[in-house]
Parts: sequence; structure tokens; C-alpha cells
Amino acid sequence: MLKGPLTPALMPSHTSRLARAARRLAPWLLCMIASLSPASPAAAAAAAAAAGTLAPFQASYTWIWHGAAIAVSTLKLEQRQGETWVYSSNSEPRGLGNLYPLRPKLQSVLRVTEQGVQPLSYHATDGTSANERGADVTFDWDAGHASGVYEGVKVDLPLKSGVQDDLSIQIALLFALRQGQVPANLSMIDKNSLRDYSYRREGTETIATKLGRIETVVYASHHEGSPRVTRFWCAPAKGYVPVRVEQKRLDSVEWTMEIETLKGD
Repeated sequence: MLKGPLTPALMPSHTSRLARAARRLAPWLLCMIASLSPASPAAAAAAAAAAGTLAPFQASYTWIWHGAAIAVSTLKLEQRQGETWVYSSNSEPRGLGNLYPLRPKLQSVLRVTEQGVQPLSYHATDGTSANERGADVTFDWDAGHASGVYEGVKVDLPLKSGVQDDLSIQIALLFALRQGQVPANLSMIDKNSLRDYSYRREGTETIATKLGRIETVVYASHHEGSPRVTRFWCAPAKGYVPVRVEQKRLDSVEWTMEIETLKGD
């Protein structure tokens, strides 16, 4: 029998971990690409000055899990009307990834204004008949209340300014980066509670990608009490698109995402 992280005996725990990564971090890439590919650093700076401006796009990334390419995520941002946008992610298995039953699909409807980002609804399915990791949450900002179901848990949560869903939190991060800021913390709904994530800038690095060699700024995200740190290699010359994302548990790399394609609408 095949030994390692994809063996059937270990599949449930790894499936759960991969599902959370796919739900929370593949969509992260979508939001970061939202400003889409200025042609030069000067153009990037000009684009950054237009804080909050988004552009429709489609991109794909390969997931590498403990050294094996196991899935491809297709990410898409569309403008519905005025300040309302639709932000979606669709992941399909590749190679050994076909051993996993999950085919996560996610969608966030959100409102973006000069004041910031507000999620309006969040919907997720995991691709199984049970849909145990699915979610369907509505955000009523007039009433200050979030309701629905998240991974089988009833959501009945008071809202405060700045609360995000799994996808809109990344649009909120993009909004800050495009204004030359790195948010100290961002809050995200997690079942019927909130999780706080801290962000920091770690430095610069030029890396090789399918899009060529690209200069990047490296950011790190961490949830207090977790042994895992996630790092994002973001390309200022491409509107802060992350061309690589990596999660480490202590000193061990668990998974990596590498950009494959990027195109405008």
C-alpha cells in the first residue's frame, strides 16, 4: 500500500485540512489578483493610488501537497452591479488528488466602497452528497446580524465593523495593501464564532514562476495559538497578485500553491 500523506488510512484528517486550505487560501489568491497586472512598477503605483478599484479576471493555481501536485483551482472575479461583486473558486483534483472525495466550490457576494469591504452572502459546497463542510451564510448589516449554517453549525452571530467571510477577508486585505498598508489583524467568521489573523511584511524576494521571474513582497499570516504560518509571495508589478502561497507547520512545509495562468476579462 502507498505510504505517506495520501494513504486511505490518513485521508480523513488530511482531507479536512486540505478542505480548509482550499476554502480559505485558494480564494485568497482571487482577491489579491483583483487589481490585475499593471505592466510596470510605475503602473502598479498608479493603480495602488486608486484604492478599492477592482478589475474582473480569471486565474489558475496548482496545489502541491507534501511534494505531490494534487489539484488545480480556478478563481474568478466578476462585477455584478455598481459596488456589488461576485468572487468564486472552483477546485478539481489532479493525480493522487483523485483519491480525495472533495470538489470544493465557493462563492462570496460582497460590497466594496471607499469605506471598505462588507460580505453580503457566502456559499460553499464540498462536492460530496453529505456536504459536511458546506456553508450558507447571510450578512444583514442593517440589523447587525449574520445567520445561516456553517459546516453543520447554526450561525447566529452579532456583526461588528470589519467582520469578513472566508473570501471577503482577502478582498479586505487587498484593499489595505493597495493603500500601502498591512493590516495588523483581520477577523473572519468561523462557524458561530470569529477567528483573528495577524499579518506582517517579511521582506522581498525574486522568484521563478510560470509567468517568468517576478519580484515579490513576502507577507505572513498567523492565527494565535496555531503551529501553522502561511506566507504569500505577492507581485507589486502585477497588482499584488500572489504568485506563490505556502503553509508551514513548525519547520515542515505542508502545502504550496503555484500560479499557472492569469488573464483579464
